[in-house]
Amino acid sequence: MPIDDHAFRRRVAIRQRIERLRQVPIRVLVPNLVTLLALATGLTGIRMAIEGKLELAVYAVVAAIVLDGIDGRLARYLKGTSRFGAELDSLADFMNFGVAPGLLLYIWGLNALGNAGWIGALIFAIAAALRLARFNVSIDEPNRPAWAGAFFTGIPAPAAAMVSLLPIYLTFLGAPHPAGSDVAALVYILVVAALMVSRLPTWSLKMGGSRVDRDWVAPVLILTALFVALLVSFPWLVLTVGSLAYLAALPLALRHYRRLAAADEKAAAMTHVAPPAAAEEPPPTTGK
Repeated sequence: MPIDDHAFRRRVAIRQRIERLRQVPIRVLVPNLVTLLALATGLTGIRMAIEGKLELAVYAVVAAIVLDGIDGRLARYLKGTSRFGAELDSLADFMNFGVAPGLLLYIWGLNALGNAGWIGALIFAIAAALRLARFNVSIDEPNRPAWAGAFFTGIPAPAAAMVSLLPIYLTFLGAPHPAGSDVAALVYILVVAALMVSRLPTWSLKMGGSRVDRDWVAPVLILTALFVALLVSFPWLVLTVGSLAYLAALPLALRHYRRLAAADEKAAAMTHVAPPAAAEEPPPTTGK
């Protein structure tokens, strides 16, 4: 009986795929599992918002932000980075930090504005998608000055998600919610969306490096424990103060970037070497 060559090749390809799956090391799978956990958390936040449990929905988005900060560092620590993991992380970030915050804000109060409120939620989600796409295509941008690694280009998606929910934090703190506040919230999230896709340089959390001086280990641990305790005890106050502090730091980051760029240009002029092209505008760096 003749053998179907197409079916034979298909069976061989399936066996090869199975063999490749069997050979995936655990150190590669673990960060991806954390990413999937973050995605599940963000999707659960959307469900909580639909069911009217807005506080639990915000908790879920904040938890997704924390998990997003863990998976990348875990992958680098375990040396388990992969192209698949990077793509999965971007897709999870779009859902958690683009779609979820937009829907939460729409359910919270933007729905009172009708189509205008929905368009605002759409623009925020689209801005997050553009932010992540720009990062993916420019991650290997050459000719960057070394100091540029201390900056992001635009607000990273996790930070934008945290900052965008500021109107909800204020509501939970007991701030009044008059009729005009929905319009103000719409303008606010459009500004945050614009900052996400802008070329504004913002400080990276990696600006201090990945190592901590031995003398600072104990203070850092104590401050971290204090922050977690405050976040658990006074979540809306801490998130409100954190969001406002982040926004207030944006002009400082811009000034810092310009100072470094000017110093770089001056040094290049003194040595008669053209400055790197990336020094003319905020370079794309790690971060979402």
